[in-house]
Amino acid sequence: MEVLSNFTGFDWDKGNRDKNWVKHKVSDAECEEVLFNIPLVAFPDEGHSESEKRYYALGSTDMDRLLFLVFTARRDRIRVISARDMTKKERKRYHEIKKENL
Repeated sequence: MEVLSNFTGFDWDKGNRDKNWVKHKVSDAECEEVLFNIPLVAFPDEGHSESEKRYYALGSTDMDRLLFLVFTARRDRIRVISARDMTKKERKRYHEIKKENL
């Protein structure tokens, strides 16, 4: 995915720092790990892309925690909008894609 090939860092500020920890017990570091680890399944989130393009991703942390992320690209930085544990359906899809790419 092109948006992930050109980023230079993450956009964490008081508006989104620790927000996912409070709501879903997902740390900012775990969000970053997901976007670096393979496999990463990412798609445009056209249904929620009103003022800026959004994407969603299925991936795993360094400790194999399976997470669902919503993010956007602001210039060359990734801004995580939301992160939570994958649902059962998302885990199934992630493992199917992972198996296809082995």
